Amino acid sequence: MQTLVKALISLAIIIACARIGKRFPTLGGLIATMPLTSLLVLLWLWSESPGDYRLMEGYTRGVLWGIIPTILFFVAAYVLFRRHLPLPVVLAASFGVWLAGAAVHQYFLK
Repeated sequence: MQTLVKALISLAIIIACARIGKRFPTLGGLIATMPLTSLLVLLWLWSESPGDYRLMEGYTRGVLWGIIPTILFFVAAYVLFRRHLPLPVVLAASFGVWLAGAAVHQYFLK
């Protein structure tokens, strides 16, 4: 039941952000970069392991350094969208860049 509630809350936030983004694209982008997902995961982790500061420290360190591959993903997407490339190409290239950044992330943060 707890997992269902978490999924419904997360889904409601995603739907609200998508609706805002459709009407106000730059505001939608700003909201999308807010730490909503990271905050939800942080809250879920804390609710399941209250007082486990080692877990929380590791998670937040991963999030901080994980921002770099995410930035690379969106830089690639932005450049490719400006060139009017099809969505599948943009996503494939952006995820490729993100995966490379994520591999470096994991190598250094083991």
